[in-house]
This record gives sequence, C-alpha cells and structure tokens, in this order.
Amino acid sequence: MNISQRLLALGSLLLIAHLATGQQHKWIATWAASPEAADADPHEPILNLNNQTVRERVRVSVGGAQIRILFSNECSSAPLLVGRASVAIAHNAASVVSASIHPITFGGRASITVPSGAPALSDPINLAVKDGTEISISLYFPRQVTATTWHALANKTAIISTSGDHTQDTSIQDGTESRSSVFLASVLIPANVRQHVIVAIGDSIVDGDGSTPEADHNWPADLARRIAKTPRGSQFAVVNQGIAGNRLVHDGPFASLGISTLARFNRDVLSVAGVTNIVLLEGINDISFPGAKLDGTLLANPSELPRPEDIITAYQQLISRAHARGIRIIGTTIMPCEGVEIPGYYSETKNAIRQAVNKWIRNSGQFDGIVDFDTLLRDPSHPTRLLPRYSSADHLHPNDAGYQAMADAINLSLFQ
Repeated sequence: MNISQRLLALGSLLLIAHLATGQQHKWIATWAASPEAADADPHEPILNLNNQTVRERVRVSVGGAQIRILFSNECSSAPLLVGRASVAIAHNAASVVSASIHPITFGGRASITVPSGAPALSDPINLAVKDGTEISISLYFPRQVTATTWHALANKTAIISTSGDHTQDTSIQDGTESRSSVFLASVLIPANVRQHVIVAIGDSIVDGDGSTPEADHNWPADLARRIAKTPRGSQFAVVNQGIAGNRLVHDGPFASLGISTLARFNRDVLSVAGVTNIVLLEGINDISFPGAKLDGTLLANPSELPRPEDIITAYQQLISRAHARGIRIIGTTIMPCEGVEIPGYYSETKNAIRQAVNKWIRNSGQFDGIVDFDTLLRDPSHPTRLLPRYSSADHLHPNDAGYQAMADAINLSLFQ
C-alpha cells in the first residue's frame, strides 16, 4: 500500500470514528423531581393503579433537539411493569398536541420491567422542545401496582384514566385527578458545549409549597425563567430536588417526607446528569420538627432537637462531598417561621438555633457563595416572622411573590 492509499485509509478510519463518536451524546438534566416512598392511602388514585394510564406533566428549563426520560422505581419494594409509554407536548392536564405524540422505548422495546430499587432510562426520543416547554408523559400500567415511587408535591394535576392503555390518546376522558406524580425522576437533553446544570436541593420551600398550583412558581422555576432572559440563558438548566418535609440529618416520620438529604445527596444531586452547581436550602425542619405535632402525630422526638453544630456538620459533609466531585455549592440562610400553626414547631429556643446556624452560613466562608434568604424575606419590624407580602397563609412558606423575590435575589455570577 503506497502513501496515498495509507492516508486515504487513515482518513476513512478517522471519519468512521468521528461518525461513531457523534452518535454518543452527552446528556444533561433539564427537569427533575426527587423520588419518594409512598405511604398507603386508599383514597389517593395515583397510589392505587391497576390496568390504568397516568398522564403527568413537567416543564423543561432548557430545550433540546431530543429528550430522554429517566424513570424511578428506587423507593418501591416490588418490580414495576410499564406496559407502554408516550410523551407529547402538553395542551392541558388531560390533553396533548396530537401530532407531537411519540412512543417511549427502552432498548427498542415498548415495555419494561423496572426492578425494585432501580431507575430506567429511555431511548432518545426525537421530540424537540424549546426552553420552558411543558410536556406530558403517559404511562400505562397493565396490572396492579403494589409499590409506588412518587413525588408527593408535584403541584400539577395528573390524570388517572379509566381502565386500559390511553398512552396514544390525544385526550384522556373521564379520568380522576391527583396533585402528585409517579415514577418520574428526570428529563434529559443532549448537552451543548459549556452547558451547566443547577440543582436546587432542600425541603418544601424548594419544592414550592405555598405557591399557586399549575403555575410553576417555586423559586427554582422562577430562577430558570430569569436566567432564560439573559444572554447566557440556554447555558444553564435548573432542576428542583426539593422534598416537602425533608430534613438534613433524619428521615421523615412519614415515608413521603423522604430520606434525609445526607442519605439522598448522591442519588438526587451528585448523580444528576451534568450537575455543576448546587443551591442548598435546608435545616428548618431539623430544628423545628422535634416536639412538634401535625394532626396529633409527633413529627420528631424532642430528643432530636439539634445543636447548631449538628446542622453545621451536616452542611460541611455536603460541601465536602460536592467539592470532591468538583461541584460548586451555594448555601442559603434559613428563613423565620414564627406564627406557624403546627403546635411546637416554633419556639424561642429553636429560633436561637436557627440564628446561630445562619451566623455560620454568613461568616464561615465554607460555601462557594451564599444567598441570604433570611434577610430578604423576614419582617424588619418582627424579624422572627416572614414579611406579610412574601408569606403564604401558613407563615412558613413563601407565596408566589416571595418565591419570585428569592429567585431575583440570587447573584447569577455565583454560577460558573
């Protein structure tokens, strides 16, 4: 073989290698929701599925030419059979844009059995989505679902069909409704160069409790919309890994309040595809649950009341684990909660713990940056309470205006 032939052969090999490599996209998360175990509830239709289809919606933060969907059976004690699945552009809770319906497959197959404790990632789907697009995912469960992984506070209406496979229907008629989602973990898009993923992690104030249902007015969603209006908008996806009732150190008293953030940090943050930045807002439930009662049920034993250093040690663990992966982590101060109607949730002793933790967050320099939500949202004339214009009726969670103020207060230069 002469030199010309060798160069031609080498060029052909390089072209083949380039084409093969070009088929291997790097994928990043553009939406997420933390998986939770579910407490049995015979009155919740989404927890009692049998030969039914569930249609649920999510809103991506940044768009892409394709999507993939990560499903989760990670909090279930039994295998999950998904008989068929589809995705489409959402029209409303029950209806989709007919021409946009695409089948979801797994290794080319329409059905999959997901083992207990496992996730399942779909094949790439040729459905192009723009920044902020709302999509509907329809899942058909051909037999009784005996154990459910869900996200309790989805804050969007899911539709549970009458009997049968309705994954290809433009509209699901006569279904029942739920404000939760099941078996959805994240939506992925092909990554562009220099694209970043911001993961918000924490409790119900991350999850969006107190915001208007259907409006996507939790502060991570508000932050995504704010970033989208900037010149670098398409470079930053924002995903929400909040769980209502979650704590840093201890698991919740109910399964649906989730395992501790220390326990779920690898799954819900470090394993998020493309994560580069973390915003952490958590600690109020660690401080306030001990001795408090919700509808007569003790949220945590009074002996679990933490010292400030217990919360700080948990923060330091999360900082170290993030930094070991080269990921930036932003800390946020804990907001006040006097006036909460849950007996025992607030006390002067607990408020002193919160203040001590906030002092450390502001002054330690251990986070890669901070956002002072406490100063932003507290009432200057009564600093142990939320400012009324930012507070929902429960005096614990912000309202839409409060969540927007939180998103607006974040210095975007923190994200690199």
